[in-house]
Amino acid sequence: MKNKKLRLARVEKDLSQAELAERVGVTRQTIGLIEAGGYNPTLNLCIAICRVLDKTLDELFWEEN
Repeated sequence: MKNKKLRLARVEKDLSQAELAERVGVTRQTIGLIEAGGYNPTLNLCIAICRVLDKTLDELFWEEN
C-alpha cells in the first residue's frame, strides 16, 4: 500500500527523497520503497522520519480504514 501521507509530508517540507534519506541515515531507494509500499520500515526508522518531518507516527504510518 502506497504511503501517500509520507510523500506529501516530505514535499511540504520541500525535501527530496535523497535529502530525507540522508537526514535519517538510509538510502534514497529505501525512502522510495517506503513511499511505494514496497518496504515495511522498522519502528526506529519510522520515528526518525517523523522527527525530520515534524509529524507523529499516527499521521504518517497509521492505516485508515
